[in-house]
Amino acid sequence: MGIYLNPNNENFERITRREIYVDKTMMISVINRFMETDNTYLCVSRPRRFGKTIAGNMLSAYFSKGCDSRSLFSPYKISSDPSFESNLNKLNVIQIDMNSEYKNERDNENLLNNLQDKIVAEFARQFPEISFGEKESVGNCILKAYAEKGERFVIIMDEYDVLVRENVSQKLFSQYLDFLNGLFKSNTLRPAISLAYITGILPVIRDRIQSKLNNFREYTILDAGKLAEFIGFTGEEVKELCRKYGTDYEETKRWYDGYSQHGFEIYNPESLVLSIEEENFANYWSKTSTYAVIADRIQQNFAGMKDDVIRMLAGESVDVNVTRYMNTMTDFSTRSDAFTYLIHLGYLAYNREDKTCRIPNREVRQEWFNAIEANEDYAVTNKIIQSSKELLSETLRLNSDAVAKSLDESHINVTSNRSYNNEDALQSAIYLSYIYALNKYTVVKEMTSGKGFSDVVFIPFVPDLPAMIIELKRNDSAESAINQIREKKYFASLEHYTGNLLFVGVNYDEKTKTHECQIEQMVK
Repeated sequence: MGIYLNPNNENFERITRREIYVDKTMMISVINRFMETDNTYLCVSRPRRFGKTIAGNMLSAYFSKGCDSRSLFSPYKISSDPSFESNLNKLNVIQIDMNSEYKNERDNENLLNNLQDKIVAEFARQFPEISFGEKESVGNCILKAYAEKGERFVIIMDEYDVLVRENVSQKLFSQYLDFLNGLFKSNTLRPAISLAYITGILPVIRDRIQSKLNNFREYTILDAGKLAEFIGFTGEEVKELCRKYGTDYEETKRWYDGYSQHGFEIYNPESLVLSIEEENFANYWSKTSTYAVIADRIQQNFAGMKDDVIRMLAGESVDVNVTRYMNTMTDFSTRSDAFTYLIHLGYLAYNREDKTCRIPNREVRQEWFNAIEANEDYAVTNKIIQSSKELLSETLRLNSDAVAKSLDESHINVTSNRSYNNEDALQSAIYLSYIYALNKYTVVKEMTSGKGFSDVVFIPFVPDLPAMIIELKRNDSAESAINQIREKKYFASLEHYTGNLLFVGVNYDEKTKTHECQIEQMVK
């Protein structure tokens, strides 16, 4: 048993002793199936706080010859799976946390040499009958153990991309490429490696590092494939946690949901666990990340970027091309590059079906608000956001003049002159003006109701607030919009809000570029 070579199962055991532990052990069954094919080199990338390290510790506890984990896994789903016995503590594991190595190394220029020296020393202790040179590479140690004793290995590397994300010297980076090449690109070594499992925030870097890792199959936040349900909590798992701990599931969903993968709703585990433990819905994201990451990207202000950022702030989705991004920290050429980077970091959620991105939930939206507040280019946007609470209050007071004035300002801010008269721009103005309402309302666009589709419906999820139906007109009148709500009975599906339901008619005049508003309360 060693620190790097054949570690014990203590890290995973400690995780299972937590009050809140979600059983993800069936991931082992999927990995075992991969190992029966040629899909044995896996790169799994996720944002921080999504459980990458926990999954790596689980795999290490399962495969490592340095421990007996049968009783540790016996309470969990994998123990009943037919594949459970196939690799249980039968392989040599080399487990490396690159982030820890980098942060704790006093002499970073010799990081890779020092790391290999420590691993080689463990090879010498665990295989005393094999002769290892003092400056042997880890790759050569694996090859010798395989050639002389038939030993096979699992390599688990956490935060493989830390030396890409940090501003390291060219010397250290070249050493790192040599290290990766020695482990993962040798045809002679490949039969000795039963599984290579590396994790990172970013997928395989597509410029300097790709040639060293192009034999890895990637499972990313863009497409997690068969691993979708295992890193992050699924909707069903969260429902069960909310039931067990008496937590409001719908409120939990609003705060921490938003990442969809292959039919699974995925929540970030750390914020969810902290929310349950603290018995409080709050922004826990900032404890491990910073809004400066967003601010740095939106400051680049690529063509069309500001309009799209404002639309996402208002709760909408925007198109994104995720195929161009080079998976680096520096190579950003378009708004799609910047958005794709923020998807990988968890600040945006990606929809594979319609190829769009959006701000996933209330917690992350607060980080966007923080970034906007710090950016002078978004000063007007921030002013509208800050004023949106008062606008909601004025709407509930039936103050139609205040609503019209707010829409004049937000409409100017959400779009360029060329698309100013576009209907989508008017809807974006509505969403942005009422952005505070997202804390109290579910907003439904083009909701089927009565004899057609109402433009925007606000449905409260807190008590004692009215529902609101907003109908938009152009070059007509606010009264006409109100009449349409009545005539087409858009309120039909909101009957239980009778007596507590507002009709909001908005007309936009393309010539004057001004808005007219009329607000009425429905009465029985």
